[in-house]
Amino acid sequence: MNMNDQQSQPREPIPVAVLGATGAVGQRFVQLLDNHPWFKVVALTGSERAIGRSYAQACHWILSNPMPEWAREISILPAVPEDSDVPLVFSALPSTSAYEVEPYYARRGVLVCSNASAFRAEPDVPLVLPEVNPEHISLIAHQRDKRGWTGAIVTNANCTITGLTIVLKALSDQFGINKAFVVSMQAVSGAGYPGVSSMDILGNVVPYIPDEEDKIEWEPRKIMGTAQDDHVELADFEITAHANRVPVLDGHMVCLSIEFANKGSIGSVADALIGYSAPIISRDLPSAPPTVIQLKDEPDRPQPRLDIMAGRGMTTLVGRLREDPVLDYKMVILSHNTIRGAAGASIYNAELLVRQGFVE
Repeated sequence: MNMNDQQSQPREPIPVAVLGATGAVGQRFVQLLDNHPWFKVVALTGSERAIGRSYAQACHWILSNPMPEWAREISILPAVPEDSDVPLVFSALPSTSAYEVEPYYARRGVLVCSNASAFRAEPDVPLVLPEVNPEHISLIAHQRDKRGWTGAIVTNANCTITGLTIVLKALSDQFGINKAFVVSMQAVSGAGYPGVSSMDILGNVVPYIPDEEDKIEWEPRKIMGTAQDDHVELADFEITAHANRVPVLDGHMVCLSIEFANKGSIGSVADALIGYSAPIISRDLPSAPPTVIQLKDEPDRPQPRLDIMAGRGMTTLVGRLREDPVLDYKMVILSHNTIRGAAGASIYNAELLVRQGFVE
């Protein structure tokens, strides 16, 4: 394993599986892995009712892009098949299933890139955004030693905090952060399929999403924290959050007010956002956004319907940057919740693992 080989890429496509492939996030994995230059899907798993059926029969496809032809006739396997020889799996499992299934693969030497929240809070499990903390992959060594397995579990962040954390990182690097006040407006696709009842969400806002506010207040601090041998020292700032479900299909929006340790001018804040780059090791991976943060000048942007596909859905958008009369500055953040905040995030993490030599 060569952790410093930044030019590492597979000699031929790596065979991978998607766990929970028939759900909303599982479908996004299938879509994004279609013609991926480094990965080839060879197995799809699903629920008991789907096992043995073709993917086309078992999956109620909800994405606007057509189902890839290669996926249509793949037979759905159980989440824990009798034989599994892929080196890497992508998990779109519900957290309750992930608790049992993901360690099964890690014990068998498989790398699990998980979208589930089941292991995000574990001290030895990396919670990774490649634009922010690729160095946290170093926790894998302790994870393996502690748990006695040869594979690993690497998680991506909650879909709401992905764009938020990228923005916080860009600003923290320049000004330091004391505290942040966050209000989320989260799309219905974040609840999976069938998700929120139309009777509950149409013409309405639901001001409660179970466990979401805790994740918003905690996960950015782990991602922006300092990796030690066996854990992460959380970043030293405070976040308070309100989470809301809104009648938007895709795109999570966050209203952020922030207090800096060292307040700069509004121009310097804009420059910090526009100028932010991912660490070198993450910049040219296949899923890397061409622009990490795009700052919008229009007074009514970003908007989910107009802006979420920036950078193939991987760019974080910021707008309405202005002074805050209570804290220092405030702004609006938008990111694609099922691409950058879910399936695309796991795929980006997997590319980082390849780049760092964990799978060839």
